[in-house]
Amino acid sequence: MGVEPIPGEPAAVATCDGERALVVADFHAGIEAGLRRDGVELPDHAPDRRESLRALVERERPDRLLFLGDLGHAIGDPGREERAEILALFDALPADLPVTLVKGNHDGDTDSVLERVDQSVAVTPGHGVRIGEVGFAHGHTWPSPDVLAADIVCVAHEHPVVRLEDEVGGARVERVWLRGDLGPEPFREFHGDGLDIDAGAELVVCPGFNDLSGGTWVNVAGQDFLAPFLPETLVDGEAYLLDGTRLGDYRRV
Repeated sequence: MGVEPIPGEPAAVATCDGERALVVADFHAGIEAGLRRDGVELPDHAPDRRESLRALVERERPDRLLFLGDLGHAIGDPGREERAEILALFDALPADLPVTLVKGNHDGDTDSVLERVDQSVAVTPGHGVRIGEVGFAHGHTWPSPDVLAADIVCVAHEHPVVRLEDEVGGARVERVWLRGDLGPEPFREFHGDGLDIDAGAELVVCPGFNDLSGGTWVNVAGQDFLAPFLPETLVDGEAYLLDGTRLGDYRRV
């Protein structure tokens, strides 16, 4: 049982309830169309996103594909481009691959698109779902008590990134995983003192699959987290680059 990032990829394999689930967070299909409405013109990267995920599925051969929220980009009704990208993505995936979508804040009407795909798709509420000893929630709202009772809780929504500087003042931004102990107190304040949280539970904050969607700069002063329970519930949190490099305390990178 565990959640293991795939080296070099913004995705992980979670072993839970006898299944290997490929976990992908914040795919944000249709983001280019959304940015165009805001006056930002970008080339269409939908084919690249689709091929990257298709290749991961082919290589890892998971028992299930789990989208950890924000499969789509539009908060309301998905537009034509977003619907087309989601349908093309599912057409490229094995028809017999079960899919779970843990609803995120950008998945308001994604259900209407998923009704047209061939795969078996389970859509969970925003507060998440527990599969065996791993809990999954997007992170835009408080996870359910059942999710928090898991040994490992995976959330997304933040698209965590770090700013790295070199000796001559150059800088770059890299996507990261955040991992640490799950601090129970904010969750108990929200759900009540009777909340069952294992003393050794781990919290994992997943990077965004879509690198156009921005993110929370976790090592830059003044940057606020988006989730209502972060950073207080991430105790002794450490950052890891996609290639597996351990950066240590994310606040001191």
